[in-house]
Amino acid sequence: MNTLFDKIWDSHVVQVVEDGPTQLYIDRLFCHEVTTPQAFDTLRDKGIKVFRPEKIFAMPDHNTPSDQQNFIKDDVGRKQVETLKKNCEEFGITHFGMGSKDNGIIHVVGPEKGLSLPGMTIVCGDSHTSTHGAVGALAMGIGTSEVAEVLASQCILQQKPKSMCIHIDGELKEGVTAKDIALYIMAQMTTSGATGYVVEYAGSTIRSLSMEGRLTLSNLSIEMGSRAGIIAPDQTTFNYLKGREHAPKGKDWDDAVAYWKTLKSDDDAVFDKEVFFKAEDILPRITYGTNPGAGIPINGRIPTLNEIPEADKVGFLSQLEYMQFRPGEKLEGHPIDYVFLGACTNGRIEDFRVFASIVKGKKKADHVVAWLVPGSWLVRKQIIEEGIDKILEDAGFELRLPSCSSCLAMNPDKVPAGKLCISTSNRNFVGRQGPGARTVLCSPLTAAASAITGVITDPRNI
Repeated sequence: MNTLFDKIWDSHVVQVVEDGPTQLYIDRLFCHEVTTPQAFDTLRDKGIKVFRPEKIFAMPDHNTPSDQQNFIKDDVGRKQVETLKKNCEEFGITHFGMGSKDNGIIHVVGPEKGLSLPGMTIVCGDSHTSTHGAVGALAMGIGTSEVAEVLASQCILQQKPKSMCIHIDGELKEGVTAKDIALYIMAQMTTSGATGYVVEYAGSTIRSLSMEGRLTLSNLSIEMGSRAGIIAPDQTTFNYLKGREHAPKGKDWDDAVAYWKTLKSDDDAVFDKEVFFKAEDILPRITYGTNPGAGIPINGRIPTLNEIPEADKVGFLSQLEYMQFRPGEKLEGHPIDYVFLGACTNGRIEDFRVFASIVKGKKKADHVVAWLVPGSWLVRKQIIEEGIDKILEDAGFELRLPSCSSCLAMNPDKVPAGKLCISTSNRNFVGRQGPGARTVLCSPLTAAASAITGVITDPRNI
């Protein structure tokens, strides 16, 4: 009667504090430059060494520029990146430095290197750690003080979350991607609909997704308020992981797969909550507000005031005022200024393949500024090897260097105040892409179509 979440959680319990939290063993800690300096200082102040440095991997990503990677102009960002390197050297932690072949966005690099594996417990001082749950791991974002806990003990104190299963069955319509699935679920459940839960995604639609699609879906789990998102490993998972640098090899691989095949919820597993959706109800999606749940089908309209509950009207109007949209307005055909393809949500090779499939033989709209940013140096290498860079160049696009880039305003790729960016990233909060910047979230297909036309465009019409 156990869920997949129960199986992974229970196998990692060290001890349970009476009337308190669980001490949970952590298989993998990922570190980036923003949330770790104080954690290392805590160890230094207490004279504590890192307990198991071989279980920890670190890399800068948030502050990394995407136009060049020789120097960070911002003093704070540069200090954070330099401090991460020094801390890793002092405490004996593997560090993938800026501009190195191993570097990239931490939530892209982890799975692609086989550092994130089924059955693992994975944590990082970053909310989008939920991404790694796509391989069948329990992956959670944690705070800086908790990062210090894991550095010192390879354990963390946690209250066990509740369990939820989101079932999606059926065949996706043309032009609908994993990003659209996630935006649809958030619109149905709101951005707090899974607060306090670990969400397992199940059903025939989920099984049909590629590994990259699953990573996108799990990445956005946090935007529903959930503690983590998880997908049971299957042959798609095994095919993706086999041969990866840090994945098991030889007999160890065979033994690992035999174990991984047991990592699924029992047929009679009991969840605290179950939710059901149909794939055929999902269309390509865009957002209109300042949270990822404020979204509509791309050919739909923003709700009117009559469609909004009385208690939500003030917040709804505030979002529209910031976005410079109106109740009842249709956004398809609305002019855009910027396009961003990338982030830990959609910065993988498959995302660049589908973007290129739309823009091939066409030209970018002259007035549109486009930032196409791979999630890792390996992704960038694949783009070049497959000739995707030539397709993009011929269409008027520039391939930039791996970085979090315009997902958040912590590096030079900031959208100017008032400008509208259609983005494949994960958040459309006020000022997320730059002070005063306006963000419409979408899939790589929609971003590509809009980059060509210069207006918000349904990819099914290209």
